[in-house]
Amino acid sequence: MFVKTDNSYGVNEVLLASVLGCVVFGTFAAQPLVIVGVTGPITVFSYTVYDIVTPAGYDFFPFMAWVGIWSLIMHWFLAISNSCNSLTYITRFSCDIFGFYVAFIYLQKGIQVLTRLWENRDPASPYVQIMVSLLVFGFAYLCGIIGESPLLHRHVRKFVEDYGTPLVIIFFTGFVYIGHMRDVSLEKLPTSRAFFPTTDRSWFVNFWDVSVGEVFLALPFGLLLTILFWFDHNVSSLIAQGTEFPLRKPPGFHWDIFLLGLTTGIAGFLGLPFPNGLIPQAPFHTASLCVTKLVIDEDGKTKRVTDHVVEQRVSNLGQGLLFLVTMTGPLLIVLNLIPQGVLAGLFFVMGVQALAGNGVTAKIIYLLKDKELTSPTDPLKKLARQKMIWIFVAIQLVGFGATFAITQTIAAIGFPVFIIALIPLRTFVLPRWFRDVELKALDAPTAGEFVMESVGGAYGETPSGSDTPRDEEEGNVTVEREKDVPIMGGPAKNRE
Repeated sequence: MFVKTDNSYGVNEVLLASVLGCVVFGTFAAQPLVIVGVTGPITVFSYTVYDIVTPAGYDFFPFMAWVGIWSLIMHWFLAISNSCNSLTYITRFSCDIFGFYVAFIYLQKGIQVLTRLWENRDPASPYVQIMVSLLVFGFAYLCGIIGESPLLHRHVRKFVEDYGTPLVIIFFTGFVYIGHMRDVSLEKLPTSRAFFPTTDRSWFVNFWDVSVGEVFLALPFGLLLTILFWFDHNVSSLIAQGTEFPLRKPPGFHWDIFLLGLTTGIAGFLGLPFPNGLIPQAPFHTASLCVTKLVIDEDGKTKRVTDHVVEQRVSNLGQGLLFLVTMTGPLLIVLNLIPQGVLAGLFFVMGVQALAGNGVTAKIIYLLKDKELTSPTDPLKKLARQKMIWIFVAIQLVGFGATFAITQTIAAIGFPVFIIALIPLRTFVLPRWFRDVELKALDAPTAGEFVMESVGGAYGETPSGSDTPRDEEEGNVTVEREKDVPIMGGPAKNRE
C-alpha cells in the first residue's frame, strides 16, 4: 500500500489507524475481543481508489475523507435499521471463502514485496531477502507446530506458541547484520518522523476543499466500502466468537457497526487507511484467551478441553496503546531496521496460518486422503453422494477465484459485491442442488446458538430453546483444572 499509493499511506498511518481501532473497540465495543486494524482487503480497496482518482486530478486524501463520510452515514443507517439480523444467513460457506481470499491476499503481498526487491542495484540483495523471508516463515510456522505438539513442557510450548513469531522477527532482523550480509544493501521498512504523517501534510484533511461533483463521486466508493466492512467486520466478529469458544457474554453486532462507522469517518478526516475487523488475528486473539482443563472421557483417555474464555477489554486496548508507543522516534528507528524480506516472511506466515485453519482447506485435505485411513466417524465420509463434496468445494473455489481475479484488475474496487453475493448463493441456490443432510455435513453456522440468537438464530437451525452448552462435556471424571493464567500474546489456534 505504501508503494502503490505513492507514499500516501506509510507506517505511521497504519499504526495510528490500528491505535484508533483498538482503543475505540477495546473501550466501547460490545465485542471487544475482535481485533481491529488495517486488513488486506482494505489495502486493495485503498490503492485501487488511488489508481482511479489520482490520474483524474482529484486530491486523494480529501476524496477518501468523503468516502469515509458517506460510509459513516451508511454504517449508522445499517446500525439503526438492525441490518445485522441478516447475519443469520451467513454460514461457514461464505466465511471460509472470504477467509481463503484473505489468506491468499497475504501470500500475494509477500510475493509482491520480494519481486520489488529485484530493482536493487546490489545483485546479492534479493537473494538475501528471499532467504530471510523463507527462514522467517519456516521458523515462525514451526513455533505454531510446537505449540500444538506434545513436545517440551506445557509452559515452554505456550511460550513458544505465543511469542515465537515476534522473537523470530527480532532475531532475523539482527541476523542480516552479521558477517558478510552486513555489506549487502537491503531495502528496509520505510518510516518517517515520529507522530507525523508520511507525506508533508497535517493530520487533519481539508475535506471541504473539493467540488460538489467530487463529493457525490465519492458516494459509490463509500457504498462499496460499506458493503466490504459490513461483511468483513461481522465475519471477523462471528469467527472470533465461533462455536469452539464457550463465551458467556452476549454479542452486540448493531452497536459495533455503529462504532465501525465512527472509526471510518475519523480515519477519513485524519487521512488514515480505514480499520476494521482482522482475519485471522481476531479468532487467534480469542483462542489465546482460552483457559483449558483436563478431563477423562468414557474410554478412560485424558484430554484437554476449553473451560472458558477470559473475556475482557485489556488485551485489545493494551495492544492499541503499544501501537501508539511504536510511533515514537526511537522505536521508529528500530522499525526502520526491519528488512523487507522479514516482512514478506511474516505475510507468508499469516497467509499459511489462515489457510491451515480454513474449512476449504480441510475439505480439500479430506478429498486427497487415503479413504482407508479416514476415520469412519468423519461426517463427510457418511455422505452417500461423495461427489457432492467435490461440487461443494468447486463452488467455493470458483467464488474465491472470481473475487481474487477481480482484485488483480482496475475493477478491483467492485470485489465487495462478489463477496456479499455469496450470502444469497448459499441461502437460495445451494439448497436446490444439495440435500439437507449434505449441507449440514458440508456447512455449519459460523457461531454457536449463544452468539447467533442476537441476530435471530442460525440459518437452517431449529431453535432448541436453550443455549449451546457453555461448558464442555467432561466425561466421567474431571481432573482439577490447572491453575495458570493464559498468556495473552501472538496467534495460536489451539490454546492450552
